[in-house]
Amino acid sequence: MDDLASKEQTRWTYLRGPRRDGSARSHEFAISHEVELGIPDIIHSHGQPMTLSELISALQIHPSKSHHVYRLMRILVHSGFFSLQKLDDNRQSPRRRLLAYPILSLLLKDNPQSARPYLLAVLDPILTKPWHFMSSWFQNDDPTPFSIAHGKTF
Repeated sequence: MDDLASKEQTRWTYLRGPRRDGSARSHEFAISHEVELGIPDIIHSHGQPMTLSELISALQIHPSKSHHVYRLMRILVHSGFFSLQKLDDNRQSPRRRLLAYPILSLLLKDNPQSARPYLLAVLDPILTKPWHFMSSWFQNDDPTPFSIAHGKTF
């Protein structure tokens, strides 16, 4: 399978909906936040793997929230967008660099084949909030779950 086809297959695996393992869509939301923060573009423009502290320095986030970036990046490593590369054998506090996988190129702002617009659209609260009203919709005469969630039709 060529590189682009492989990227496309991986993209749809992560972006298309409920996972077979029953987990929530937290990884899709993590990817969305990663894109909104510009993490793919920051790492790509860095040109080599980055440490977490280098990434945090490059992000424009409030200093009191910097320790939460680690949690976000753990989800993204687990989702297959990054891997961690050990820098030393210090067992107490091993230093690691984030290594981006080729699939990350599908989240770059200037990539013509970017999945960014799709990802940001399907995870927009305007489109996700109606899913929380599906049960209510089945039990009443409202025209759509969207109208329950937002008080107007789509």
